[in-house]
Amino acid sequence: MPTVLIAGPYRLFFVSLDYGEPPHVHVQRERLVAKFWLDPVQLEKSGGFKAYELNLIGNLIQENREYLLERWHEFFGK
Repeated sequence: MPTVLIAGPYRLFFVSLDYGEPPHVHVQRERLVAKFWLDPVQLEKSGGFKAYELNLIGNLIQENREYLLERWHEFFGK
């Protein structure tokens, strides 16, 4: 599970078993893990985060969307 970005308390990472899915990123803080699609940026699974924090995370992902998509394509070779 390669980490592609750390921002504050959040670790953004890919899961290698997700090869067949559309581009997305998992976001972890402590034991909470959410999943966001990257194109377009959209919440897939909240993973226990509260709504206000999901909004913050969504904005973080939107700000880094191009970088995350580039890393996705590098990692998965798509």
